[in-house]
Amino acid sequence: MFSGARIFFLILIVVFTGLMASARSAVSEAGPGLQTPDRFTPDSARIRNPEARARNERLYDSIESKTSRRTVPRLLYRMLFVKPSLDTTAKGQVLDETKQLMPYAGKRIANIEIRRQEVFDNDENWLERLANKTHMITRERVIRRDLLFKSGEELDPQLIVRTKQLIRSRSYISDIDIDVQTDSLDSTCVNLVIRTRDAWTISADGALHSEGRTTVALYDANILGTGNKLKVSTNFNRNDFSYGGNMVEYEIPNVLGTFYTADFSAGRNFYSSTLDLGIRKEFIRPTDYEIGLTYNDIKDKRYMIEQDTSLLVKERNLDAWGGYSHFLRGINSSIYLTGRYNYRRVSQRPEVGPRYNPALHDQDALLVGLGLYREKFYTANMIYGFGRREYLASGYKAEVVSGYSWGEFNEAVYLGISGQAGGFCPLGYIMGGATLGSYIAPDNGMWQRSAVDLDLKWFSNLLLVNRSRIRQFVSLNYTQGWNRWEGSDESIRFTSTNGLQALKEHILGTNRMILNTETVLFSPYQPLGFRIAFFGFADFGLIGYSPNVFKNEFFTSFGVGVRLRNERLVFNTVQIRLGIALGKNGLVDCEYFRISNPTSVEQYRYRPTRPEIVDFE
Repeated sequence: MFSGARIFFLILIVVFTGLMASARSAVSEAGPGLQTPDRFTPDSARIRNPEARARNERLYDSIESKTSRRTVPRLLYRMLFVKPSLDTTAKGQVLDETKQLMPYAGKRIANIEIRRQEVFDNDENWLERLANKTHMITRERVIRRDLLFKSGEELDPQLIVRTKQLIRSRSYISDIDIDVQTDSLDSTCVNLVIRTRDAWTISADGALHSEGRTTVALYDANILGTGNKLKVSTNFNRNDFSYGGNMVEYEIPNVLGTFYTADFSAGRNFYSSTLDLGIRKEFIRPTDYEIGLTYNDIKDKRYMIEQDTSLLVKERNLDAWGGYSHFLRGINSSIYLTGRYNYRRVSQRPEVGPRYNPALHDQDALLVGLGLYREKFYTANMIYGFGRREYLASGYKAEVVSGYSWGEFNEAVYLGISGQAGGFCPLGYIMGGATLGSYIAPDNGMWQRSAVDLDLKWFSNLLLVNRSRIRQFVSLNYTQGWNRWEGSDESIRFTSTNGLQALKEHILGTNRMILNTETVLFSPYQPLGFRIAFFGFADFGLIGYSPNVFKNEFFTSFGVGVRLRNERLVFNTVQIRLGIALGKNGLVDCEYFRISNPTSVEQYRYRPTRPEIVDFE
């Protein structure tokens, strides 16, 4: 019988062989004249059987013609069928909009016109027309405050694309387009027409927790068209309907057009209480600055990994950071310097000691980061969304972080180094990153609480199968710690981010390797405007305390599921998943069935953030 390590090794060989085969196929089909100008065309765009495509088109044209004669069949057709031309980025192609705008570079921006559209088209059904009347459209000044340019300035293609990415990331906007038109009276000037479409932003949410705890919430992500978000939730025990407290959250995404984000949350959830205050500004332009200040006072149950139980912890944190980046035209990259101060005090906690539960120690830390980065956006679709325009970054970031921490038991120097790079290639999108960090005792120079984290992510181009499209995702993560202490956060386990989807076992270790694979099929059918994506996954993991990862425990999980998403609604994606998990001795504790509403995963970014300690979780 194969051991877990051998099975894992064989899987890696199969994945690597598949990637190489795909590479050879892409090169052979492209021919010797393969070029990558301003767009990357996936293999699915090369229709290998035009006769089959013509037959499919005749079939769907026939269905549309026959159903258009009567009202009910016509409504059913509009509800269930969608033409591929609705995709905003030309059937899955990845576009470099910056190059498309280069003919206008340097021209003066004369006029900027904003054209706002409701959530739904007015010629849709009565329910959507009623929703438009209920919804308050985003105010024009809210859209203008997110523009990275203004009238009178020279047009910069990268700022146009960055503006589209920024506005598209707002939860109250479902799509945006910017048309550049040469001025008819002055060829040195251009006029910009910005078209936006709103998203439906009023929603309800809920959650069922253990011990009967239940949460029900209402929120609006675009209050009175201002772009501000308000969420109010109430908590009760579903067993006896006892009251558990309320939570209020409020967020202003761009305060007075300064690109500062302010947020506030406060309330109680049974035995937990929260007070969060924060204001921050991130790097947006190549030459820019960031600044942030947050304060939180939290009382909550924290999972004690080695005790396998949750205990109450009350702590206060004050975080302040800032930084500056400067664009170096000679290397087309930005150099940056960042600094951070963190103050943490824990007033209620389990037992602590000089080398026990360091995550619960009272501590002050001062960190400084120095690095180089480049980031450019490309336009794609059907990656994390379901057909709407998405912006993915390509680029790199290299950073060195150093600092000093002093606490109630000990002091230490911190040193870390990290790097990541990624972008599009003929095989799809690939990104790799590595982080190494350690505390260093000032008295003897010993490395302690060290950790290394390696990531490799890849997804394929879209493959066209009749009217459906398929995309393959693969990710590999390796995390190892050494000279770790004892207690909370000094061991790792499988998590929702780095773990196996259907596995419920709580296995500990200091060495972990995970391979996640997922195949997603995007259906062309759109009932009531909801896009459908079917997926199947296979996850493989090794975890334990042995320095040789292949000598640790082996686990795997398999499953299938479906995701539903309406891009014009603020509701999170609804996901239904079936799965099973196995260990080297057979079936283990697993989550066979799960319904969830996962939030959108932030696409890969390479811009700097505040200096961080390398994660070990």
